[in-house]
Amino acid sequence: MPFMVKYPGKIKAGSVNEDIITNIDFAPTLLELAGISTTQKMQGTSFVPVLEGNTPKDWQDGMYYHYYEFPFWHHVQPHYGIRMQKYTLAHFYYNIDVWELYDLEKDPDQVNNIYNNLNYADVITELKVKLKNLMIKFENDKSLVDFRKITDTYFGRIVDNINDEESVQQILTKKKN
Repeated sequence: MPFMVKYPGKIKAGSVNEDIITNIDFAPTLLELAGISTTQKMQGTSFVPVLEGNTPKDWQDGMYYHYYEFPFWHHVQPHYGIRMQKYTLAHFYYNIDVWELYDLEKDPDQVNNIYNNLNYADVITELKVKLKNLMIKFENDKSLVDFRKITDTYFGRIVDNINDEESVQQILTKKKN
């Protein structure tokens, strides 16, 4: 995800960095820049060293993401995945079970799904291990049943209704007068 910062005296003007940062890294970064320390548990890591051009040797080489919001907001099938510098691996679920893999150097627009290409079998195995480890690290190592329940509970059920409440499917297919 592109991220632009201007901080005269702290960040060199015109500098560019390709390291991966995520939205959960914002809070620890802003707190550090403001000189505020906290004992509050946070999932992210301050990227101040990255901003200063001193990327730590153990800096994250990939990011975990998860979209639960379906069908509203993003209008994207629920899925989770890992984004690396070279690859994106995503698992789409809910009422489907589809994996997608993209080689970002060859296909930066993520148009050509190469998940079933046998030449990438080792890459897929490695990325699935990294993905699983990140899900465990961020305490989001749940079952697909649990993930579906999160979507249903907080973002709207797709096909069923409870207690005469309209389902998302009913709302989407309702005829207008």
